[in-house]
Amino acid sequence: MENIAPVATKPTMDINKVMTDMTNFQGQFNLNKTGFDSKMPGHNTDHTMILRQQPRTAKKVGSGISLPVEVRQEMGLMLDDHQCALTIALHQYNKHHWLTEGAESFLSLHHLLDEHIDKTQKHIDMVGERVARLGVVPTAHPVTQHELSYIKHEVEGRYTMRDFLRNDLEQELKLQQMMRQTISRAHELKDFGTVQVLEEVLVDREDLGYHLYSVLEDDTLVRGMEHLISAENNLAGDRPMDPNSKLQ
Repeated sequence: MENIAPVATKPTMDINKVMTDMTNFQGQFNLNKTGFDSKMPGHNTDHTMILRQQPRTAKKVGSGISLPVEVRQEMGLMLDDHQCALTIALHQYNKHHWLTEGAESFLSLHHLLDEHIDKTQKHIDMVGERVARLGVVPTAHPVTQHELSYIKHEVEGRYTMRDFLRNDLEQELKLQQMMRQTISRAHELKDFGTVQVLEEVLVDREDLGYHLYSVLEDDTLVRGMEHLISAENNLAGDRPMDPNSKLQ
C-alpha cells in the first residue's frame, strides 16, 4: 500500500521560471494610441492613396453594430492589441516549428507546433474580423504590431527546445490573462459579440497552454541519457566533430 501513496511533486525548473516571470507581468492595453503617429512604422502619410480612415480609430456611424462609438473604440483597441500579440505568438511558433530537433522533438513537437500555428492563425483572423466589424482599423504593419503587442518575441538565435517551449508557455499565459480582462470589460459594456469571440479564443488558448505545460512536466519516457546533461559533449551546445566526417 505504501507504493500507491500520493507523492508530492515540485514544478520543473522551467515551469518555476514561467511562474516567476508571470508574477512580474504588468500587461497594459494601448488605449491612447489611435490615429497616425509619426513615430510608428507604417504611419508615413507621404503617398498618393486616398485616406478613408486613420489607423486604430472607430467609424462614427455605419458600423452596423448598435453600440456607442466610445464602446466600439475601446473594444476595438483592446482587440487590436490581442491581434498584435497573437501575431507575435505566431511568429515565435513558426521559428520553433522550423528549429525542432532531437528524438523527442523532431516529429512529435513538430506536429504539436503545427496545431499551435493553425489555431493561432485562426484566432488572428477571428479577432481581426471583430476589430473590423466594430468599425476600427486593425494594425497590420509587422513592426507596429510588435510595438503594440503586450508580449514580445524572444531574442534571435537557436536555444534548447525546453527554452523554446518555456517561452511559448509564458506567452500563452499572458495572452490568457489579458483576454480575461477584455472579456470582463466587454461584459460591463454589454459588448456580448466580443465576449463570444474572445471566450472561444480563450478556451483554445488554455488548451494550447496545457499542451506546453504538460510537455515541460518532469516525468518522461526517456531516462538514462547522460549525454544530454553531461558537461562533456553536451548536445545542447556544439559537439566536437571530425572535420573529415561526411556528416557535416
